[in-house]
Amino acid sequence: MGKIIALANQKGGVGKTTTSINLAASLAVLEYRTLLVDADPQANSTSGIGFDPRTIKSSIYECIVNDLDPKEAICRTDTPFLDLLPAHIDLVGAEIEMINLDEREFKMKAVLEKIQNDYDFIIIDCSPSLGLITINALTAANSVIIPVQCEYFALEGLGKLLNTIKIVQNRLNKDLEIEGILLTMYDVRLRLANQVVEEVRTHFNDLVFDTIIQRNTRLSEAPSFGISVIMHDANSKGAINYLNLAREILQKNGIVKEAVGLKQ
Repeated sequence: MGKIIALANQKGGVGKTTTSINLAASLAVLEYRTLLVDADPQANSTSGIGFDPRTIKSSIYECIVNDLDPKEAICRTDTPFLDLLPAHIDLVGAEIEMINLDEREFKMKAVLEKIQNDYDFIIIDCSPSLGLITINALTAANSVIIPVQCEYFALEGLGKLLNTIKIVQNRLNKDLEIEGILLTMYDVRLRLANQVVEEVRTHFNDLVFDTIIQRNTRLSEAPSFGISVIMHDANSKGAINYLNLAREILQKNGIVKEAVGLKQ
């Protein structure tokens, strides 16, 4: 049964979608069957992996609201072992439509349970909010990765997110774990970035991944081509960072078959 990992942070611009796409692609490159679920109405994971959200007929929205079989909505990507359950703009209205539904917090869980056995990993890209869709993702997930950018307001809002995770653990998903806090957008030249790394590691100790995602031009370019950074430039720092993150997650979960470290 595949492990479901949600990427959540209500702050925008922290590298959540970039991490979702490139972590999913890294696991796929290591030949683990991986599904990327776009649970953000902005549909950036969908476009960033090469699909036009405007032409998507069936998405996570239809699966949640209309009980569509997710197998009918899944798209095959150009990366072997990597599939996508896409989003489109209709997902904005899903939260309103779900308010009166029974078991509304468990809708995504019910969708993903139908396909969980088909994958080794399911990566959910959450929207930058703590709304009902994000609560659904946390309820469906086995664990959550929290991306935190190495910038001035890094810890702002993190307490609120951790509190939300605690509420989900207590009321909806007692098995939800924090997979780790991921430091992103790191610039080795900036003293502030190094201070943020130190501060986050002091506050959260073992919860912080060893891997840090560095600022990288190739990483920024890749979504405009509709591909992951590994497909764009496998030798770039961004690709190596994300392959190392995949390796670290595999090791943490006791899966070491292909978890080979790469030099940063």
